[in-house]
Amino acid sequence: MDRISELPDELLVNILLFVPTKVAVSTSILSKRWKYLWMWLPKLEFRDYSASECRRLQCFLDRNLPLHRAPVIESFRLDVGCSCFKPETINMWILNAVSHCLRELEILYEFYSAKPDIMPSNLFTCKSLVILKLVGEILLDVPPMFSLPSLKTLKLQWVTYFSEETLQRLLSNCPILEDLVLYLRDYDITGKLTIGVSSLQSLSLYIPYTHLIDGYVIETPALKYFKLRDYNYKSHYCLIENMPNLLHAHIDIDVDLSDIRGLIRSISSVKHLAICLEAMLNEDFVFNQLEHLEVCICKEHSPNQLIRLLKASSNLQGLHLFLMEDHHEHNPHDMYDWNQPSTIPECILSSLQSLSWSLYTGEPQQRDIVVYILKHALRLKTATITSSEFEVPKFEMLKELSRSSRASTTCQLMFD
Repeated sequence: MDRISELPDELLVNILLFVPTKVAVSTSILSKRWKYLWMWLPKLEFRDYSASECRRLQCFLDRNLPLHRAPVIESFRLDVGCSCFKPETINMWILNAVSHCLRELEILYEFYSAKPDIMPSNLFTCKSLVILKLVGEILLDVPPMFSLPSLKTLKLQWVTYFSEETLQRLLSNCPILEDLVLYLRDYDITGKLTIGVSSLQSLSLYIPYTHLIDGYVIETPALKYFKLRDYNYKSHYCLIENMPNLLHAHIDIDVDLSDIRGLIRSISSVKHLAICLEAMLNEDFVFNQLEHLEVCICKEHSPNQLIRLLKASSNLQGLHLFLMEDHHEHNPHDMYDWNQPSTIPECILSSLQSLSWSLYTGEPQQRDIVVYILKHALRLKTATITSSEFEVPKFEMLKELSRSSRASTTCQLMFD
């Protein structure tokens, strides 16, 4: 007998956890000792199967999942991209996993079905479920009476809701939910979206261009991380209650929201902000606690938007100028010439310590901004320029900026 087979079953199961489930299952042919060991695995993951393997996988799960021996299934992950997986079959597999005190469920269902209802009603009364992630062609319906008392993480990406009330009812029955990721679906209808979860600490909300929505209301007083990407073409409202505990915010709004002032006011206590707005901000907002600011430079008005943000952030320590994800198709050359402010923003004079610029092109508009900050930032320690080399060779940019005057004698100018 080989040495590894002499190890206790518990240790062998732990070893199998380090390999893909498909590999762990294949060890069942090694000997009688190994035949059923994989059935004690507390983590099951079935993904990256070819079309020819899908039918074998279905037969395998239909036969073996009801016989699984682990008392607790810590995670069950299934990637479905084949028509041979019927909704009622997946429903039964999930039901089997739930019967083993399931803690985490992740389903990616990419194949379109006329009846994409694959979630068994028993899932929504699973007291052990901590993480639920549903992605793709899934119809989400919830029973009249249910509760997910242990659910802390919920991800719903491109799913379809049975009614406009489904999501709100789901959220209201997750009393300790902390992390919510919500990607609405193109060409779907939401009407009024309400996210009211007192325990929520992290929220990511994506509203696509063609989603039909009247507006959204967010009441999350304990929130620490907030990511909002609103690209919707239809005029809609945005009502967000104050978030006094907010640490990080990522705001990407490609529409002219009617209540942009209310949104900015709700995140005024943030410490780290990344922002890109279609609308030009007014000058009546303040970010007294903001320490790190990231500004997307894809808009024509980006230079003047930057100055307004700097004026509002008296304690700012770090500034990063960049292009947000999916904004690289915007041409940074289209930026308007900026209007040099009549008064220097307080943060530049008293608190700014680091400046970084990604995809710097050396265009006059960009160069003027860097030169201005270098000239007035008394406490600046580092200025890091990452070149895109579209127009100006890196050596020329280095030479040009290195000749500019610097208010801080300790400032290091670096090029990546």
